[in-house]
Amino acid sequence: MKLARPDLFHPRIVLAGCPALPEGDGDDAGLVRALRGRGLYARWMSWDDPATLAADLVILRATWDYTDRLEEFLAWTWKVPRLLNPPQVVAWNTDKRYLADLAAAGVPTVPSAFFAPGERVHIPRGEVVVKSAVGAGSVGALRFSDATAASAHAASLQAHGQTVVVQPYDPRVSDGETALVFLRGEQSHAFTKAPLLPPPGESPVFDESGTYAEESLRPAEPDFEIWDVGYAALAAAAGHLHITPADLLYARVDVLGGADAPRLLELELVEPSLGWRQLDDAERRRRQRQFVLGVESALDGFGLGPLSHRRP
Repeated sequence: MKLARPDLFHPRIVLAGCPALPEGDGDDAGLVRALRGRGLYARWMSWDDPATLAADLVILRATWDYTDRLEEFLAWTWKVPRLLNPPQVVAWNTDKRYLADLAAAGVPTVPSAFFAPGERVHIPRGEVVVKSAVGAGSVGALRFSDATAASAHAASLQAHGQTVVVQPYDPRVSDGETALVFLRGEQSHAFTKAPLLPPPGESPVFDESGTYAEESLRPAEPDFEIWDVGYAALAAAAGHLHITPADLLYARVDVLGGADAPRLLELELVEPSLGWRQLDDAERRRRQRQFVLGVESALDGFGLGPLSHRRP
């Protein structure tokens, strides 16, 4: 007797880019193939394409114009049937005031002061970085050694309705940032990012899309003390959001300094580059398989596993 073919369900998966980068910046080019290798079919779309609302699952990957369309973007995250990372995570992480939450939880964090529109901005002595609390790809972030120029930039950001972040410039930035990649809350891989911000008086160089500053990356093997900062940041974020680290399909933790005194610079939970191109072919396949297994686990959690829609 021949057995009937199982009525397998194939969820519609979208990898979300933006109008300027509808298929990302190229770093995620292998994800569609990696997903297909496990029987999962995905396609790229700009996040504002109405067809994304018909997808079973949307995975944020290169939605880097959200800084200019924040209200529209956040409203869209709640309209999508299922989103990774989840919309409550996105709402919290798109505003750099999350750094205050992590610092309050005991995570060693680069000191940050926040000034809403209309509030008087205090510029401390020494070199500082001034940027918007809602920003991606270093857009609007500048270094200053002159307090008057820093105040003027802060006033310009506030005039456009933006909350300002002021941070003391950490000279260890010249050694680059260590980007720690986590998948489903577990350590995956790491890479180093060369300094993005040029000296005071100069502006970053952006890619052709204008959505992010060009980066120089290389593989890294961080000390366990640096990974500890990453795990602490994920635990604090999960506790604040009432989720578990495993609920995060991906996370990138950017850390300054070495093993003696590492500090969190950014926790990226919305659409970070994951540095796949910094891995050799074999390691990239292993890590992308880990990513895909995370997608499978999330689908099972949503009740969208391969046998979840079989006819009775």
